Amino acid sequence: MKHITHIIGGKPTTGSGSLVSPVFNPATGEQVADVTLASAEDVTTAVTNAKSAFESWASTPPAKRARVMFRLRDILEARADEVARTISAEHGKTHDDALGEVTRALEVVEYACGIPELLKGDFSRDVGPGIDCFSDRQPLGVVAGVTPFNFPAMVPLWMIPMAIACGNTFVLKPSERDPSSANLVHDLFAAAGLPDGVLNVVHGDKTAVDALLDHRDIQAVSFVGSTPVAEYIYARGTASGKRVQALGGAKNHMVILPDADLDQAADALMGAGFGSAGERCMAVSVAVPVGTETADKLVEKLAPQVRALKIGPSTDPDAEMGPVITRAAQTHIESLIAKGEQEGAKVVVDGRGYQLQGYEDGYWLGGTLLDDITPDMTVYREEIFGPVLSVLRADSYDQAVSLINDHEYGNGTALFTRDGDAARDFANRIQVGMVGVNVPIPVPVAYHSFGGWKRSIFGAHGIYGPEAIHFYTRLKTITSRWPTGIRAGAEFTFPSMG
Repeated sequence: MKHITHIIGGKPTTGSGSLVSPVFNPATGEQVADVTLASAEDVTTAVTNAKSAFESWASTPPAKRARVMFRLRDILEARADEVARTISAEHGKTHDDALGEVTRALEVVEYACGIPELLKGDFSRDVGPGIDCFSDRQPLGVVAGVTPFNFPAMVPLWMIPMAIACGNTFVLKPSERDPSSANLVHDLFAAAGLPDGVLNVVHGDKTAVDALLDHRDIQAVSFVGSTPVAEYIYARGTASGKRVQALGGAKNHMVILPDADLDQAADALMGAGFGSAGERCMAVSVAVPVGTETADKLVEKLAPQVRALKIGPSTDPDAEMGPVITRAAQTHIESLIAKGEQEGAKVVVDGRGYQLQGYEDGYWLGGTLLDDITPDMTVYREEIFGPVLSVLRADSYDQAVSLINDHEYGNGTALFTRDGDAARDFANRIQVGMVGVNVPIPVPVAYHSFGGWKRSIFGAHGIYGPEAIHFYTRLKTITSRWPTGIRAGAEFTFPSMG
């Protein structure tokens, strides 16, 4: 059985921790590896290595840092299939879905290739007599990332390229449920020429996370996961003086107006609701058709498609959806479906009890379609994070907008319509960070930034894109005067440039 270790200072190490955690193949339920869990001392060792590497890496010209990113881009593109197989083996998502994850990660690497331009400051000459003013963005030092199970390669690659291109060094704490992808990401960076110690990987649980949050030499922490954990990380990290960006949960709605192309809307809901078994923070989990006729037609179109979902392991090239991540997740999702039924939701398609021949011990769920849900139901209030699509019928467009704006989460949303006026109004009024118009999963491209509103994010900065430059650097502004034969004498008033 494979044993997965930390990577500190460029070298694999089991560290001093005595605990290990099993790693399973979700399709079979079989244990395929175990992973060492870091002690607080192991985290300190990783931070010490990152700190030792910082001075040299920060003083490396941005153009040379960019060359590492260019090489990484080529390596990641050439080894995309290998990365996708590694993702699928421990997460369970289909191979094509895993390849899509690699592609979105690659886009951030490509953006980081432009770091010499992105770090350029501003300069103003003669702001006063013989006085010039210029600004610079400088790296923070050692920064850390705590990443989730659902995108074990993409989310680390949303953080690491931007952080280290800016001149920081990095300690990554990935999910212990599918840890192999993080080690592979490290190896890709090493193959691209990244010096030892600039990127370190420590596997672990809450002990490792707390050690990172409390360590005095960690300057910033980036997190993606559930809202309760995001709130905890933000509170503890900021209390110890760190910058924190903590991206949390979601309840993403898709509003379907009566004029929408319902075939297009139904297809969009299938991919956005059931892709990656619904284990996406940008998954659409609530369809909001406006008007009874629109709702009836939409459910009529969705039901046979949900029943016909092709479910299978990542090794099946025809599979459209794989298993969920753990047995505990499977049980939890089934309990939420039952709760919804008890509270009055109509179970149109029931995915509970799904079994796949030859994979009876896997963590399988069929696609589930719920109708007639209401805002007070548990299945509406909570993030399910599974293959469950709920239909909440709205009487009017304004009611649909109010539903979304009243929800505690504000990660992503979408509107399907042919009406440009409605689309413009929706984009302006909706209190959500990422909005799609006839686009079901509005994840921004790498040169824009990803981030929600309300309880979907804690901290001022989104992830990747221009926001990442601001998060991973400090602004320094320098005002200088080189007088030539000028002696102004002492100045006792507040300085001005008049």
